[in-house]
Amino acid sequence: MNKDIFTHSQNQLKQIATDVLRFAKDKGASDAVVEISEGGGLSVSVRKGQVETIEQNKDKGIGVTVYLGQGRAIRRGNASTSDFSLQSLKDTVDAAYNIARFTAEDDCAGLPDEDLLERAPRDLDLFHPWTLSAEQAVEIAKRCEAAAFAVDKRITNSEGANTYVQQSHFVMANSRGFIGGYPYSRHSISVSPIAGRGNHMQRDDWYTSDRNPARLARPEDIGRYAAERALSRLNARKLDTRKCPVLFEAPLAAGLLGAFVQAVSGGALYRKSTFLTDSLGTAVFGKDIRIVEDPSIPGAVGSAPFDEEGVRVQPRDVVTDGVVQGYFLSSYAARKLGMQTTGNAGGSHNLQLLSSGTQPSDDFAAMLGKLGTGLLVTELMGHGVNYVTGDYSRGASGYWVENGIIQYPVEEITIAGNLKDMFRDIAAIGSDVLVRGTKATGSILIGSMTVAGA
Repeated sequence: MNKDIFTHSQNQLKQIATDVLRFAKDKGASDAVVEISEGGGLSVSVRKGQVETIEQNKDKGIGVTVYLGQGRAIRRGNASTSDFSLQSLKDTVDAAYNIARFTAEDDCAGLPDEDLLERAPRDLDLFHPWTLSAEQAVEIAKRCEAAAFAVDKRITNSEGANTYVQQSHFVMANSRGFIGGYPYSRHSISVSPIAGRGNHMQRDDWYTSDRNPARLARPEDIGRYAAERALSRLNARKLDTRKCPVLFEAPLAAGLLGAFVQAVSGGALYRKSTFLTDSLGTAVFGKDIRIVEDPSIPGAVGSAPFDEEGVRVQPRDVVTDGVVQGYFLSSYAARKLGMQTTGNAGGSHNLQLLSSGTQPSDDFAAMLGKLGTGLLVTELMGHGVNYVTGDYSRGASGYWVENGIIQYPVEEITIAGNLKDMFRDIAAIGSDVLVRGTKATGSILIGSMTVAGA
């Protein structure tokens, strides 16, 4: 299978995994897990029509985790190698075993319960190879950047355009009978044009990304839109400090959804390093808000038939009527909390933020109308989020809006609030849904935040 892309077939990887588990058992391991991966790709970048980089990658690796002991006296060791030879596999198992012998006991370590493992993985259409030559990839990047420069003579420079291609496959297996794997791909085209000159330059960017290259936006469309975004930021002003409604553009709104995920994920919860500790069953959002997770969407970036531990995954409501219904837990975090894994070892799967009040007509223009007079945020800087307290403070730029109409671009401002208040103060979610990674949401309107000038 895919001999022109991979040097090993899925069956060959499964045989290697089976051999490694046998070596671990012979060594004396109580349990073991192995993951084997192989992949390759191409990344090219051009700047001002000239090739800057051409990078090709081809790699493989095996990671082995060995467990010693049972119950509340489990020791764990990890080792890895990129050498698939028989002797190297045995040496890697030996290394993991010896590390496990000298690690501290951990009563929450160990494999998932057998009844939670996925025994019949589904094919979710995650593999669409893109057989581009370096020359073809360069031509795509050049078309993208050229389209940006062609929009207006005020596009004076560029941070470059990029074409990225990646296809990989893996197999994971453990000593409790799980074995599974699949090929997958992800590709993208991006560009970052610069408008203006001297001290009055503005940059922006845009990209398209998908597992299937046939679903990528046209390079010319990406270039034009990125240029239009950069141009619209010219002659930006500053703002005086004030409180006002804030509309997060859809790409940034996905970050708010990500902040919620981090706050209700296992590590933060069992360490009590989150403002949403013990939030299960409590109202965190308004009654109209729902968050759904669906790992089974064919071809989606966040889809998977099982998580990184082999645990089966399935669609679920994470938030219903504003109330938290579930966390994001691996087996280890779940044991720490006295709960059961949610199949989120490795992260979330195709999350979508929804509002019962959202109508198909609530496009971006309609969301500006709902904002009325306030701030549209299109870029955030810095990492000013305190997940212990929920305090939120980020550098920002965007546009000042009056009566639903953009008046002028703004820069060098800070927006501040508290995530707990911001989640409860979501006034509207747009129908202008954009997928960014494993998350999808439209633009999000927050009723009031502090906007501070420079």
